[in-house]
Amino acid sequence: MSEQQTLSIIKPDATSRNLTGQVNTIIEKSGLKIIAQKRIKLTEEIAGKFYEVHRDKPFFQDLVSFMISGPVIVQVLQGNNAIALYRKIMGATNPVEAEVGTIRKEFALSIEANSVHGSDSIENAKKEISFFFSETEIIKN
Repeated sequence: MSEQQTLSIIKPDATSRNLTGQVNTIIEKSGLKIIAQKRIKLTEEIAGKFYEVHRDKPFFQDLVSFMISGPVIVQVLQGNNAIALYRKIMGATNPVEAEVGTIRKEFALSIEANSVHGSDSIENAKKEISFFFSETEIIKN
């Protein structure tokens, strides 16, 4: 097992329903540590840059519009195999297909409003973390 960091975003559908604490409880019970966290309101420009990889996909503008619709919580999670572990506890993108007990099964409203984002690779985790956080904001354990 390797110690890793991954980015987590608690999306507007979850923050608007005051679910941050419940999502964080699931994260922490899994053994992951939250080593950086902040509540922010994305602008269209920032959301567009973050989701640049999806710019040519038909859902891009809807995704950006959704992500700027309310505050989000951006976090850095740390733990053994953090990327795979967080993706497991997030659950499938479509909450109908997600396993019971996962964040998306418990809290997502739809495939679009699926409550959380998590990095999908070591390379993307590094890129996504540095997009939102400076080194001084990350308290490594």
